[in-house]
Amino acid sequence: MPSQPSPSLELDESGGLGPPAFDRRRAWLVTALIVTFMIVNFADKSVLGLAADPIMEELDISHSTYGLISSSYSILFSLSGLVVGFFSSRVSSRVLLFVMCLVWGLAQLPVLIVAAVPALVAGRVLLGAAEGPATPMSMHALYKWFPAGRRGLPSALQISGAALGTLIAAPVVTWLITQFGWRSAFAALAVTSLAWSAVWWFVGRDGPYDQPPARVRTEAGGSARVPYRRLLLCGTVIGSVASAFGASWAMALSQAWLPSYLRNELAMSPGTAAAVLSAVSALSFVLLLALSPVIDRLTRRGVSMRLSSGVPQGLAVACAGTAMAVFPFVGPLPVRLALIAVAFAVHSIAFPLHYMTAAAVVPASRRGALFGIVAATGTLPGLLAPSLTGHLLDSAPSEGAGYTQSFALAAVVMIICGVVAACCIRPARDAARLGAL
Repeated sequence: MPSQPSPSLELDESGGLGPPAFDRRRAWLVTALIVTFMIVNFADKSVLGLAADPIMEELDISHSTYGLISSSYSILFSLSGLVVGFFSSRVSSRVLLFVMCLVWGLAQLPVLIVAAVPALVAGRVLLGAAEGPATPMSMHALYKWFPAGRRGLPSALQISGAALGTLIAAPVVTWLITQFGWRSAFAALAVTSLAWSAVWWFVGRDGPYDQPPARVRTEAGGSARVPYRRLLLCGTVIGSVASAFGASWAMALSQAWLPSYLRNELAMSPGTAAAVLSAVSALSFVLLLALSPVIDRLTRRGVSMRLSSGVPQGLAVACAGTAMAVFPFVGPLPVRLALIAVAFAVHSIAFPLHYMTAAAVVPASRRGALFGIVAATGTLPGLLAPSLTGHLLDSAPSEGAGYTQSFALAAVVMIICGVVAACCIRPARDAARLGAL
């Protein structure tokens, strides 16, 4: 089924082709579909962590083996995000998102056929390869429907799909695991992924805000071609990658090991642990929704993007890292849970902001590729954090000591990344140097 035509271009005051008309209804319909896409994405990611204890018990595997299974998700995650990013200018977002979600559903099937470690690894590797480009390419697709001045709220909603994915998945998947066994959760997510693919194929399409207006391209003699080396070495991109790296470390821990920590170290029942995970995700969701109007208000007051978007994402990651270092040593359970919420929720602010700051210094023609590069490097913690944590749990004197060491390591990484981001992100300066303004 061919894509429907995009909104027509309008003439600007000088008689040239200006930006296309903003199709509010279609833009927000696509936004709703992409938010749902992200919900399914993070539900798929979370299912292994939520089923960790019954899987380890049934298959009789160690913490280290489970950590390697969890990390196998990231073997091709970064590489696929990088590769697909470079193809994003040649293949429509409609096709890319359809194929990705279709593969997500297929990736859940191996473990339903053979419940064994190789099947789990195969499914997670395939899932990671298909989900690696999900966040940058869905953000790229979203940007095609909104002009630069309208991207704050859609970006926050897109990233909030991650929080909603965990918020919804934690109680629902835990209920499925408790009532019908852990395989039922994988089956349910397979059906959900395939259903979204079908809806997107018939409803989704690419927006008009992908390339600069024809008049600008003609007068400039072609689209801007800034070398990737210059883009990747500018401070704003380095800082954006750093904030994504620190935030992704916390997210990888929360998906792979936080459910097990709550059950085994804090002696919570599966239902109580799911409620805590949902509360943490709810805090992320609230923070993300509150972010957009604050940024828009600061922008209207003339505050630079460095202060409105760069410094906040660095501080958010560093603040979450500080809470990560402290909460294992806090005695009262309510205080510890509050610090856990800060450690695993506040960092989420960095995800929409690091895309916004990176996009501010890159020409539109290279935005998809740069998003892929930023995502590929920024999400490497998904490969490192789960397996390192499993190793620490098996080598430490006790399981509690292993968790404390893994949270301390995460805190160091996050604080360093937060400081780098706050210091290096200067979009106006770097955009001027690169000729993106």
